[in-house]
Amino acid sequence: MYVGIDIGGTKCAVTLGDGLGVIKEKIRFDTMDLNQTLKKIFEAVESFSGFSAIGVSCGGPLDADKGIILSPPNLPGWDNVPIKNILETKFDVCCAIENDANACALAEHKFGAGIGTQNMVFLTFGTGLGAGIILNGELYSGTNGMAGEVGHVRLESYGPVGYGKSGSFEGFCSGGGIAKIGRYKALEQFQMGNSVAYCNGAEDMDNITAKRIAECAKSGDKLSKEIYEICATHLGMGLSVIIDILNPELIVMGGIYGRCRELLEPVMLDVIKKEALFASAGVCRVLPAKLGEEIGDYAALAVAANAYEKRLL
Repeated sequence: MYVGIDIGGTKCAVTLGDGLGVIKEKIRFDTMDLNQTLKKIFEAVESFSGFSAIGVSCGGPLDADKGIILSPPNLPGWDNVPIKNILETKFDVCCAIENDANACALAEHKFGAGIGTQNMVFLTFGTGLGAGIILNGELYSGTNGMAGEVGHVRLESYGPVGYGKSGSFEGFCSGGGIAKIGRYKALEQFQMGNSVAYCNGAEDMDNITAKRIAECAKSGDKLSKEIYEICATHLGMGLSVIIDILNPELIVMGGIYGRCRELLEPVMLDVIKKEALFASAGVCRVLPAKLGEEIGDYAALAVAANAYEKRLL
């Protein structure tokens, strides 16, 4: 049995599960300041018994090798927290920590769409865009844990800003990026005196979201569909780079891709067909995450299972 701790900016979950990904118990609570949240985590873990390892999934930046949380922007006050040492000392079992993209990659590889694969890439595709990479059956983190930051790749010289770059992969392919494209397109229409299905006038532009645009696109609105086509085009471009460099057999995407697959997949696959090497694209499938909205729970468990299995080697 393993314990998984998913630390988010607003919610935390502590889960007890087995090596097959079967969740036995789960405790959720609001994320508070550091000391209050740690107290709630300790109480939840203490309520479980018979576990062999603890895994932590948390937004970066962090030092996975040393097990330190390094001031994530969504966790104010969590500065240089040695979470691995804290948990190992208190509960006397091995512990590991990974950023959320790497943890989700482990989860989909061990419990989800990537079971049985050797070379797989997981993309978060939510508020932001990050990747976790499985190569030869093992998580690949890079020289200093920075592997998989695909959102930083610039796809165009101009475009929505994401990851500190105009025209970046994250700028075009994230919830925030889609909303930015939506605001730009809405402004064009308003200046021409036209209405916009997903926005009730210029005063409503701050309330534009990827979800609102998707709902209108699925209802047939032309402009909303165009926005998702822009996203899908750049998604295909970004995935083509990943396919050509890493030659994976599977790319798994969470978040928006799973909810809007019908809006994204046709254009995305067409771009991959044109841009990626034929031999590499021919052996690579692209699928939505199988673990759905509970992937964070499975991710933390997968980190624990991975740590325990490595300890046995």
